[in-house]
Amino acid sequence: MVWIKRIFKSKVVGLLSCVFLLAACSISYKFNGASIDYTKTKTIQISPFPIRSAYVWAPMQSIFSNQLTDVFARQTKLRQVNRNGDLQLSGEIVEYSQFNKAVSADGFSSQVQLKMTVNVRFVNNANHDEDFEQKFSATSQYDSSQQLTAVQEELVTQMVKDIVDQIFNATVANW
Repeated sequence: MVWIKRIFKSKVVGLLSCVFLLAACSISYKFNGASIDYTKTKTIQISPFPIRSAYVWAPMQSIFSNQLTDVFARQTKLRQVNRNGDLQLSGEIVEYSQFNKAVSADGFSSQVQLKMTVNVRFVNNANHDEDFEQKFSATSQYDSSQQLTAVQEELVTQMVKDIVDQIFNATVANW
């Protein structure tokens, strides 16, 4: 027991205790993925994305617009403007479709796949090398025993979230 008291009194143990204590602490840093030079880029212009698909569900446009503007408001310091933005996003919802994904043993559809595609034009007025026009898509499945009207809002909201994340990553995250 005497040797234990000597070890605890030792400076080495005190130093090791401090090292372990510091190692147990952690510093948290939130990284949202945006890599924007705010000295050159201060504003973003997000134009409305009209629905140009053959199949239409009207609330889809407002769900998409709200989520797109929200993600840039939450994850960047860019000020949203109506025109002449340093960054400009425009485009249209070009596809909203559903088709049978799986067939059950009785020959009827058991799974239906819903697909949404958005065409996006991005202009970076600080660096035109980053300009692009690209289509982003997302899909979601539901059981064919359900009516589309019963699951549509939830599925569209999830697909929009997936597409908005893709757009955010392609425009300002530069992964």
